[in-house]
Amino acid sequence: MRGLLVVAALAATPALAQDRVVVAGSALCEVVAALGQVDRVVGRDTTCMYPEVFAGLPDVGYLRALSPEGLLSLDPDLILADVDAGPPATMDLVAASAVPVVRIAADFTEAGVIARIEGVAEALGVDPSPLVGSVTEGFATLAEARAAADHPRVLFILSAAGGRVMAAGQGTAAQGILTLAGAQNVLDGFEGYRPLTDEAIAAAAPDAILMMDRSGDHALDDAAILAHPALGLTPAAQNGRIVRMDGALLLGFGPRTPEAALALIRALEG
Repeated sequence: MRGLLVVAALAATPALAQDRVVVAGSALCEVVAALGQVDRVVGRDTTCMYPEVFAGLPDVGYLRALSPEGLLSLDPDLILADVDAGPPATMDLVAASAVPVVRIAADFTEAGVIARIEGVAEALGVDPSPLVGSVTEGFATLAEARAAADHPRVLFILSAAGGRVMAAGQGTAAQGILTLAGAQNVLDGFEGYRPLTDEAIAAAAPDAILMMDRSGDHALDDAAILAHPALGLTPAAQNGRIVRMDGALLLGFGPRTPEAALALIRALEG
């Protein structure tokens, strides 16, 4: 079962209708919708914002701050959750209940997207072939565009609260989408997300800066980038090569990933 971690085995309840499903994880919601199974969903976590149909469903809380009561109060037949769902104590308690729980792993590659689709489809007992076929076609189109792209060196900024730049290294969704878009992550000396010093930013000298399109304390507008003592001196800032994209689209690694990577290629070239 590629990409699928079963916490409470579905095979133990073969007659289960699974018509009351709670989904925790934005990419999983997108997969469920793309498989045409939204009518079976009775609840979702706060991160499930696309497609808009999920907005009208009961909200069980934030993905990493779920409660057993919130998940079980909707009387689900199945809980479908991202591996990042938590806290661990909540997921352990829910897994020990009578409700089957399926955790779907994330791998920020083309194969990982397909495996995630297949894992969700298997949990729901539906055929993934039509969706896998269309997403595979999208990746083929993306490959052609990637081959013709100019492969810029990119700095992905996760947040900049208080002027502190938190950027993406290896093993991240940001690294994955940059790779799919044929771009190079300027930070390759560490895993995960890490705050950068001004010296590290200057040494990275990115051709482009990529961020999620967001507001609030974590946002960083063009004026703030230019005013930053290190970011403002980078080739990216000096040339106005600053790209913002919807976070769920950019980093979700669901069925829209080929579309996201293709949009990123075009935005970086623009």
